[in-house]
Amino acid sequence: MFRLAARRLPSLARRALSGSSESHPLASLRSHPSFSEGPSLPRSHNPDSIWRTGFGSDFLRRFSSFNHRDDIDEAALEEEAEKKFGWLLKLIFVVTASFVAFQFFPYMGDNLLQQSISLLHVKDPLFKRMGASRLSRYAVDDERRMKVVEMGGAQKLLTMLEAAKDDKTRKYALKALVALSHADAATEVLHQAGAVPIVTGTPDSSEYSEIGTYKSSLLKRFEDLRLGVEANVESPVDVHIE
Repeated sequence: MFRLAARRLPSLARRALSGSSESHPLASLRSHPSFSEGPSLPRSHNPDSIWRTGFGSDFLRRFSSFNHRDDIDEAALEEEAEKKFGWLLKLIFVVTASFVAFQFFPYMGDNLLQQSISLLHVKDPLFKRMGASRLSRYAVDDERRMKVVEMGGAQKLLTMLEAAKDDKTRKYALKALVALSHADAATEVLHQAGAVPIVTGTPDSSEYSEIGTYKSSLLKRFEDLRLGVEANVESPVDVHIE
């Protein structure tokens, strides 16, 4: 009897230690379809399964691209609005400054007048035209016209007219000379400085018809004062500079 028990012990021990799923008491229970180790969501409602299918990642990618595109459009609109607003401020400033300068320039002091005459010395025609334009606006009465003459402005304008290489510069020089010629004393100074041959030698322009008008006005002033105009002037026009 003891011998039979001893023979059976090794086989029982081997069976207990083998751990096979077939001999385990819960093996049949685990294999049953209704068995579950814990609660779980249905496959169709499981978030992990949704992201695994690619739908979630595609949605995030599209959403992020839409947000990025909206940010770019908004930044571009803001930049364009800032540029337009900046140009508007600059335009308002330029218009205001020009209006103030035009209204109050005749009443400014000798320093600004000297600066305007100094511009006639600059080689750049643009600065010459700026100086002549300022003198035209300054010479609104005989006192100011003679001040321009006393500071050498009349002679500088004649030099500018004689050396001008373009019609636009000639036009501005003649306009300033006409403004000075409304004073008889200034006209005599211009005649003594050799204005007649310079004015008559100035070519006419098809682009700027004012050149012919200014020339006729100056020559007529010399004739009226009997200052010996050698050229015959047809249809002289009296020009008033505003």
